[in-house]
Amino acid sequence: MASRGGPRAAGTDGSDFQHRERVASHYQMSVTLKSEIKKLIYTHVGIWLLLMAQMCVGHLKLLPHDQVAMPYQWEYPYLLSILPSLLGLLSFPRNNISYLVLSMISTGLFSVAPLIYGAMEMFPMAQQLYRHGKAYRFIFGFSAVSVMYLVVVVAAQVHGWQLYYSKKLLDSWFTSTQEKKKK
Repeated sequence: MASRGGPRAAGTDGSDFQHRERVASHYQMSVTLKSEIKKLIYTHVGIWLLLMAQMCVGHLKLLPHDQVAMPYQWEYPYLLSILPSLLGLLSFPRNNISYLVLSMISTGLFSVAPLIYGAMEMFPMAQQLYRHGKAYRFIFGFSAVSVMYLVVVVAAQVHGWQLYYSKKLLDSWFTSTQEKKKK
């Protein structure tokens, strides 16, 4: 190898080391996927904080019920959905596969399942709003069922993408683990 200012080795222009400076694709993918999952987790935390604020305002009666409706039943178990996100964040520093798997399983249990239940719980009220134009619960002048269905749709997409990227990240980590075992 040639030094920075010294003579080059005979028969080389000094660029023969560049192939060794590339980062393996599974490491690049791991960094990218971690970044995407973090964005989704921060979005989830924002949704979670909005639901928590609605619950606090509803139960503490800080505003009249015609402005902020009492929470639906599905919102209570959904509050536990913060735990899978924290597990996901804890899995990143050391590529902890067990925390990521626990995060994925608990996302299904504490995030996706309450959203499915919420969609079913609110369906009769949505049907009544659609057919008769009658809404009995409101959030700042908007029909509560419409607002909460919007929350359910956005949250379902966030958790769906979070699970998808987590699966890809898990595959990436397994690839790097298998390559380490081969050496």
